[in-house]
Amino acid sequence: MVRKDVLLSLAVGLALGLSSGCGKPPEPATKVPIQPLATAPQTGKAITVCLLPKKKGIPYFSSCAAGAETAAKDLGQVTVIYDGPTDGSPEKAAAMIETWTLKGVDVIAVSPNDPEVLAPAMKKARASGVKVITWDADGLPGTRDLFVNQATAQGIGYALVDAMAKDLGGDPPTGDVAIVTATLTAANQNAWMEHMKERLKTYPGLNLVAVKPSNEDQKVAFQVTQDLIKAYPKLKGVFGISSVAFPGAAEAVRQAGKSGQVLVTGLSTPNNMREFVMDGTVKSVILWNTADLGRLTVYVAAALARGQLQAGATTFTAGPLGSKTVDGDNILLGDILIFTKANIAQYDF
Repeated sequence: MVRKDVLLSLAVGLALGLSSGCGKPPEPATKVPIQPLATAPQTGKAITVCLLPKKKGIPYFSSCAAGAETAAKDLGQVTVIYDGPTDGSPEKAAAMIETWTLKGVDVIAVSPNDPEVLAPAMKKARASGVKVITWDADGLPGTRDLFVNQATAQGIGYALVDAMAKDLGGDPPTGDVAIVTATLTAANQNAWMEHMKERLKTYPGLNLVAVKPSNEDQKVAFQVTQDLIKAYPKLKGVFGISSVAFPGAAEAVRQAGKSGQVLVTGLSTPNNMREFVMDGTVKSVILWNTADLGRLTVYVAAALARGQLQAGATTFTAGPLGSKTVDGDNILLGDILIFTKANIAQYDF
């Protein structure tokens, strides 16, 4: 159970607002005020919400799905269908959206692995009358009604760099650092990296030497990190910015006998990273409450389908989660967790 006393709000980076290469991220969806639906609110209307992760079968998204099921029980008259490609294929994800659209479900909630590949299917769903929202990662303009956003890209990017600088120590911290991401097409991770690069400018002793994809595969992340250690003898830090890349990178550092010499930080669940934190390979793990992200997504989906979202709203009440900030067409979870040796044993997700 998450303890509220260890919820840390990122004071500087979070202006309300895990896969990437060096390319520019897709243009973010245009922010417009939430518009009222034509129908009157229908509290209790039975609805079906399809929840599509980037890749099914990894702990991060499984914990989101558990939160989504909790929300369905909270609300009543809500059925959640959780499914996605086990290999992360965006083409398979697009086919699932098309199938759900033909079945006439009420809401499709998408975490886009490749926004461009998924865009046509998402637009067709909206044109057919299905409500489409994004969560965890955003889509291209015109592909969705709302985005359930865990935190701002700036807040996440800054938090990653600040954690690395703190963990490395030194005044100022120095050394080569590298990023291991999931894929080259996930818009959220591309956006995080833009802000990471921006934040690195405040730490001139840290030199970003490489950005490598791991194809959302822990074994690939392991191999990529091994290659980085060999290629850059002055490597001091590795960022693993997906829940799969992070443990893969940490295992590579540990097996290379570099624990404590090459530090790893990034985004993943505490259960994935606990052993690496306890043995000193990792000092800080950054994430949000993934179950709450899934829970909030279903609350938003239900409200959208039932006509309960009002134009110009600045807050949204999500049952036990309380009031959440609405920023244009983004609804923000807003809280980030930082797991360390001092508190990670208290979490189980």
